[in-house]
Amino acid sequence: MTGRDVYIRSAASALPGAPVDNAALARCFGMDALWEQWVDVFIGTGSRHLALDLESGEITGTLAELAEEAGRKALDAAGVDPGEVDAIVLGTATPDRLMPATVNMVADRLGIDGVRTFQLQSGCSGAVQALDVARQVLLSGSGETVLVLGGDVIARFYDVERDLRTAQPAELVNYVLFGDAAGAAVLSTRPAPGAAALREVFTRLVGLGREPGAVLEWFGPADRDSDRPAATEDYKAIERHVPQMTEQVLAELLDTVGWGPADVDVLLPPQLSGRMTKLITERLALPGAHEVTCVDRAGNCGNAIVFLQLERALADALGPGRRAVGISIESSKWIKAGFALEGC
Repeated sequence: MTGRDVYIRSAASALPGAPVDNAALARCFGMDALWEQWVDVFIGTGSRHLALDLESGEITGTLAELAEEAGRKALDAAGVDPGEVDAIVLGTATPDRLMPATVNMVADRLGIDGVRTFQLQSGCSGAVQALDVARQVLLSGSGETVLVLGGDVIARFYDVERDLRTAQPAELVNYVLFGDAAGAAVLSTRPAPGAAALREVFTRLVGLGREPGAVLEWFGPADRDSDRPAATEDYKAIERHVPQMTEQVLAELLDTVGWGPADVDVLLPPQLSGRMTKLITERLALPGAHEVTCVDRAGNCGNAIVFLQLERALADALGPGRRAVGISIESSKWIKAGFALEGC
């Protein structure tokens, strides 16, 4: 290790199409006003963006397209030419294909070649895992600039002809929780105005003996007619485990960087749903911290959500010397993740 500092120079996002509110979902799936109220109150997410035409069921965008858009925005905002990028890291749960890796398709779209690329398959914490890998590349001294990407197109798992009135809760909840998006950040060993120093990043698997909280299936020729649902979510398990894990991440982050709760100026909490985020933020008891949340309008965008939060934080909340913590919990096999930032 070189002892050098690592900075987030910029962050950007890409959202497909216009926002889809709960009324539009209800119309598509034949649900009534009572169902809309349930989504508003129990989930607390008012809208999301989907790379899907709800009327035809056709996919209208790919992860590679969204990641390219977010990557270009982040590079432009950082004043970095694609030729200056030394490595690209992508975190996603929903790559466009098993092969070629989506990260390599994005590199091709951006005109980047001759660099190391990494694709990490994970739920929401994949974004933080990608930041961690990028930070280690930079700390090793083997590069000066890494483009970090994260995103998901979860709408590809939707069946617009599904009768949600007969769906089990583990399947039904996926239709209202998630949105599609991609995000990007430029990490560098060179500081710049408006950047934030990445003081700490950690991710940790804590799923030993725990049943998966979320499942996304892959279907091939041998099982494409299987009647098992493509996506399921154990929301009760998530409600039980995520708040406690979030407290643990916050305590460990603060201990590692030597900050107290009163030192936190900005909080980027987990973004499962509007209701869950509110409950978690109240539980963390950081009354002096400005909360950066976007799940209520953008939905849970999986591996994009951290970048949507970073984009807002860098633009509005992280001035010189201001400190931020971000927390992400991956529920498919339970990963705790977090990071600490300090404005430059």
